[in-house]
Amino acid sequence: MAVSDPAPPAAARAASAPLRRFGRFEIRRLLGRSARSMLWLAFDPLNGIETMLALPRQALLPADLAAWLQAARRAARLDHPHLVPATEVGEHEQWPYAAYDRRAGQTLAERLGAEPEATLDIAGWIAGALDGLAFAHEAGVAHGDLQLHMLVLGESGTVKLLGLEVAPAATPAGPQADGAPARALSVDTGELRARRDAAQRDVLAVGVLLHHLLAGRPALDEPDVAAVIERLPPHGRDIVRLPFSIPRPVPEPLRAIVNRATDRQPRQRYLNARTLARALRGWIEAETAQAGGAHALLVERVRQIGALPATPGGAARAARLALLDREHTAELAQIVLRDLALSFELLRVVNTAQVRGTQVSGNGPVLTVRRAIAMVGLEGVRRAANGLRAWPGPLSEPGARELAALIERTRRAGRLAQALRPAGYDAEVVFLVTMLQNLGRLVVQYHFPDEAVQIRRLMQPLPPASPEERGEPGMNEQQAAYAVLGCDIEGLAAAVARHWGMDDAVLHMMRRLPPTVPVRQPDHDDDVLRAVASAAHEAIDALALPAREQHAALERVAQRYARVLGLNLRDLQAALQASQYDSDVDDDLDDDARSDDDGAATWSAATGAST
Repeated sequence: MAVSDPAPPAAARAASAPLRRFGRFEIRRLLGRSARSMLWLAFDPLNGIETMLALPRQALLPADLAAWLQAARRAARLDHPHLVPATEVGEHEQWPYAAYDRRAGQTLAERLGAEPEATLDIAGWIAGALDGLAFAHEAGVAHGDLQLHMLVLGESGTVKLLGLEVAPAATPAGPQADGAPARALSVDTGELRARRDAAQRDVLAVGVLLHHLLAGRPALDEPDVAAVIERLPPHGRDIVRLPFSIPRPVPEPLRAIVNRATDRQPRQRYLNARTLARALRGWIEAETAQAGGAHALLVERVRQIGALPATPGGAARAARLALLDREHTAELAQIVLRDLALSFELLRVVNTAQVRGTQVSGNGPVLTVRRAIAMVGLEGVRRAANGLRAWPGPLSEPGARELAALIERTRRAGRLAQALRPAGYDAEVVFLVTMLQNLGRLVVQYHFPDEAVQIRRLMQPLPPASPEERGEPGMNEQQAAYAVLGCDIEGLAAAVARHWGMDDAVLHMMRRLPPTVPVRQPDHDDDVLRAVASAAHEAIDALALPAREQHAALERVAQRYARVLGLNLRDLQAALQASQYDSDVDDDLDDDARSDDDGAATWSAATGAST
């Protein structure tokens, strides 16, 4: 009996005799099927074990059969902890199959009848499956028909993929219109494009499956994932977003990840399996505070190469440090403040647990460069400067340009905050708190430049698909960070600050005031510092809007902070004008950059350090 025949009645299924045969295999029951493939539970009398048979839905012609067997055998050679290895690849009466050991586990389709799973478990399952899928994609192998019955949950709680290359590949493009064969280069390009498209389709299929697992029902009420994909743009017009009215509560970061995976705009979706896996693991790590994930990865990179590279012109400033003596602390502090990386490094040095335990116990965190210099001395400043990576560190040229622009925006926000601060607040403390409020964005740009590009892309408004339709706003920064990193940027900044020894008071000041929440009257000096820095950043962000929107945005900032800071629009505009350029800090940045070589030679001669 052909395996594609309808299932027999219940009485026949209860019989002890095999229901049907496929070659030597005794077919037990159907585990799942789609329009392109199917999975059967069978018994292998030759080896005496249960097995799972993955097959296409139709027998193949001889030429197609040879190509199928070649692709399936190539896939069977892949060895990865999240892939179920095929024990056998063969064919019976021109019907190809791949056999898998049933002891690998239970399919997720079988598992759906049990109690609802925890969101953390589901995210972990899918992240593991994505690891296996990414490995296959990097080997040039796509799955082609990811369904719930193609994901197997083992006893250890690990999900693995089976069925690679089981669904027949799409028919390749024919010859050129004039009948001449295409050039080899064109064939190679076509193959690469087909592999890329197949890989992206696999990742979209994983997003649809993740939606199904979290929502507890198939997306669009369609159990066949391939059919769902055909109804999504660019093929169809349906939208798949995780509903709010579902039995299982889904945290906002995970919701952002799932919705990005199936976004209506193909360019907004995850382009490869590793980016989706990284986002899921980032959320898992942030949710459980376990080792690993984006937080731990960032802290480890900060430990190895520092938070930021030395600002351009650093060699010339370092040469000046070598020529100063201990009596010029104020002048030395001005030089240090011109280099954001060196300022952060000194704060790290003096706020670590070792230093605070022996020198500043009970006195709170150090938030001025002046005090840091007094604690570590000139030699400590020199050591810190020598330990910085030269600009731009490991960044590419585009990444370096983005980081340089972000540093300048951050410094301008610091100058603006100084102009807006109420009387009696130390200008340097205000400046450094404002810098720390942008620490997360700075370290993401430096240590995760590719992810930073994704975040900015997701924040961009989407143009309308046609003149009759309206464009869509982009994600806010928090949603975009959730979708890319699995955690928010301020959470990453807090992880770095804890690594530096900062206490809860500093962590509180580092968080910008939420833009959607009214600003209340401050209860403490820390609240005032937080509000001043937040106002400065919001004003600088307003300047990044299109010109026609800037005035209204600045007016909203002035109104928002009017009671807390005694601010009006005219004051804000005057402060912005004054913050555009600070001669005390930035007068000779360009000269410093041009004189790097001379400065490096002077620094080397004065300290004996190599450059």
